[in-house]
Amino acid sequence: MAIKAGDKVPQGQFMVKGADGVKPVTSDELFKGKTVVLFGLPGAFTPTCSAKHVPSFLNNHAALKAKGVDTIACLSVNDAFVMEAWGKDQQVGDKIMMLADGSGTYTEALGLTLDLSARGMGKRATRFAMVVKDGVVKTVNVEANPGELAVSGGEAVLKTL
Repeated sequence: MAIKAGDKVPQGQFMVKGADGVKPVTSDELFKGKTVVLFGLPGAFTPTCSAKHVPSFLNNHAALKAKGVDTIACLSVNDAFVMEAWGKDQQVGDKIMMLADGSGTYTEALGLTLDLSARGMGKRATRFAMVVKDGVVKTVNVEANPGELAVSGGEAVLKTL
């Protein structure tokens, strides 16, 4: 069952690669006492994800912050090294936290997996965006087609705030 508005986010952890190496970030560290936009996507360096999804949050970073968002985080079923490299490629700097869910455990707990095994990619995150306030989901938007960016981009999230 997919997570929905009103649900508490599941407990779990992500991996983040920074200057000090790979470190875990717990769901409590990410969400507790904060307003967070968490967006998920099928994969780093993939066409829609790189050309549209991440840029939509970079382009709307200031507007999202002005609406009270503390953290914008990108979740993908990739390892922390790939997420760091992709973040550099996308020039996210400190604007978007690049969260690795290498085994897809957190994505599965959200109920937002997408099976791309037929394309040789295995299980991934479907394309989504949610607003989480102090660990409770306020809105969640999931794309009907993972190649589209109609309801989970930065502009769409901004309209929900």
